[in-house]
Amino acid sequence: MFLFQSKKMEMVDPANALPGRAAAIPTADTHFVSGRALDAPVPEGMEEAMFGMGCFWGVERMFWKVPGVWLTMVGYAGGYTPNPTYEEVCTGKTGHNEVVRVIFDPARVSYDDLLRVFWEGHDPTQGMRQGNDRGTQYRSGIYTFSDAQKDAARASMEAFAPRLRAAGYGAITTEILDAPTFYFAEDYHQQYLAKNPGGYCGIGGTGVTCPIGTGVA
Repeated sequence: MFLFQSKKMEMVDPANALPGRAAAIPTADTHFVSGRALDAPVPEGMEEAMFGMGCFWGVERMFWKVPGVWLTMVGYAGGYTPNPTYEEVCTGKTGHNEVVRVIFDPARVSYDDLLRVFWEGHDPTQGMRQGNDRGTQYRSGIYTFSDAQKDAARASMEAFAPRLRAAGYGAITTEILDAPTFYFAEDYHQQYLAKNPGGYCGIGGTGVTCPIGTGVA
């Protein structure tokens, strides 16, 4: 059992990843909170973002509550297995992270504001886990859709790192990568905590304030 758990803390070699499937797995048609179509195109003037912060149930709720966020959805990204299932991701043999894809209106909420939610909403120093949730699917990640987003993500990490160190935390382990293919998670995962208000949420921040975003000059 210990060996299996330790293997889940290491990224799978691509050659040993599960094969997956050609067809997308079924998911919800609409957002449980907003009623918008989950596969809606990004409206003109809006942008998209993607984050991994641990169990995606709690992460998605953080972002759908942010004014200016138009749509959220949960899925899998950053691995090797096409169209994986949740059960496959949980084996650690797909390489995927649990992520939230966010469509937002930059006239109402900036990307820096979303980065502040990201940094303050979890502990980005824990490597392949978040709290009691352990495995590569719970790693911290920012997946960027433009050079501007990548630059902002790196700058925010550089600004936040010394504050974490001053508070006694270790080095940031967050990966910052170009946005990989996003695979929708199953129907029951979408907006899980709206459907199950008393459901599990293993997400918790460090209490350290990130010096970017809303309210920061």
